[in-house]
Amino acid sequence: MAKAQVMIVDDEEGIRESLSRIIEDEGYETVTASSGEEAVRAAQEALPDLILLDIWMSGIDGIQTLQEIKASYPDLPVIMISGHANIESAIKATKMGAYDLLEKPLSLDKVLLSVQRALEKKNLEMENRALRENLLRRWKLVGESQKIKHLEQQIRLAASSNSRVLILGDSGSGKELVAHLLHEQSPRVSGLFVEVNCAAIPQELIESELFGHEKGSFTGAFERKKGKFELADKGTLFLDEIGDMSLQTQAKVLRVIETQEFQRVGGNKNIKVDVRIVSATNKDLAEEVKKGNFREDLFFRLNVIPIKVPALRERPEDIPLLVEHFLDILATEYGQQKKSVSAEALRALQNHTWPGNIRELRNVLERLVIMTPSKVISQVDILAIKAPRSDYAEFTTLKDARDAFEREFIARKLEENSWNVSKTAEVLGVERSNLHRKIKAYDIKVP
Repeated sequence: MAKAQVMIVDDEEGIRESLSRIIEDEGYETVTASSGEEAVRAAQEALPDLILLDIWMSGIDGIQTLQEIKASYPDLPVIMISGHANIESAIKATKMGAYDLLEKPLSLDKVLLSVQRALEKKNLEMENRALRENLLRRWKLVGESQKIKHLEQQIRLAASSNSRVLILGDSGSGKELVAHLLHEQSPRVSGLFVEVNCAAIPQELIESELFGHEKGSFTGAFERKKGKFELADKGTLFLDEIGDMSLQTQAKVLRVIETQEFQRVGGNKNIKVDVRIVSATNKDLAEEVKKGNFREDLFFRLNVIPIKVPALRERPEDIPLLVEHFLDILATEYGQQKKSVSAEALRALQNHTWPGNIRELRNVLERLVIMTPSKVISQVDILAIKAPRSDYAEFTTLKDARDAFEREFIARKLEENSWNVSKTAEVLGVERSNLHRKIKAYDIKVP
């Protein structure tokens, strides 16, 4: 790990030398400048992690030097040093972004403590910035198709309100991503985004998970616990797989939606919250209502703003952008050079129907990144991992399953016949013009 570099700016050579020795003894690197003008030039060349800057110098003084450095490097921490410290200069330096102000004669302990804390603060800010960037990259809607543009517009419009949103779509299509974007673009962004997977929590525990519990309310309740509703106060509560929630819990959730109040399990005190509910399901809730599996009144409460997330098979033109996006992320995660995908391999990925949607695509790419020794992922590599054929039982309607089968079947036959349309039409026993219409209708990528 590279050593942090500290720049020392003072017009007194003795101070520069003594500070350099002290700071280098603590494991840091140092660079020095004898004037403000030299410091501004040196900052551009050395790009230090921290600057110790004397206020009173000939030429441009420390305050003006601070101003010029902060104009170019606003995040660079600067500790001001003065033998004639006064309230006015301290206030001015602080307003301009100085981290600290130290008085001469300098105390060794104070200098080292200030340097240590300034560098720790800078590192923490850099880590937070990187974390935010990673989160933004993770929760990014990737694609330029009309379906994605329409989805972006729906998210933007819905996010500005406090209305409940019901996100619909196949498994793996990106419903969780949409929920995060609704929160990130909402006025509630400063509050927490709290997620509950209703299908993953045993029914006997879901009420405790949602509403919390009091100490001793049941076996194993050794202490009071806040529930997800309470944690999401002033924020967003995402109820994923809402269609798998029991009727008993549905009734209690409905009551909280109506009153914004609830009691912890084993408690008798009403807790009032301000929570926006976003829910998601891959089930047809209207059909579940007819079957008696889902409360009609809760369905109407949740379905204020419905948002449908398109399946990946409905937007194959977005696959190249998704591939690039995931290859970027995977290269970062595995700390390796980013791999590329050949044109033939990309066509093979586009012509797959992806019943597992974006989740399946990411998993396949992760496998390819790990198992492909070369820097370029080829069509042979894709065939080697034996990407599964579509599970047609995943499709909701007979038409969707039939269309998916026909698209995949035609794409595979074209591939087997080196993408020769005439030869493939002959093998399939159809007119060449008819095959061309099918290729266009299914957006099959032919080289």
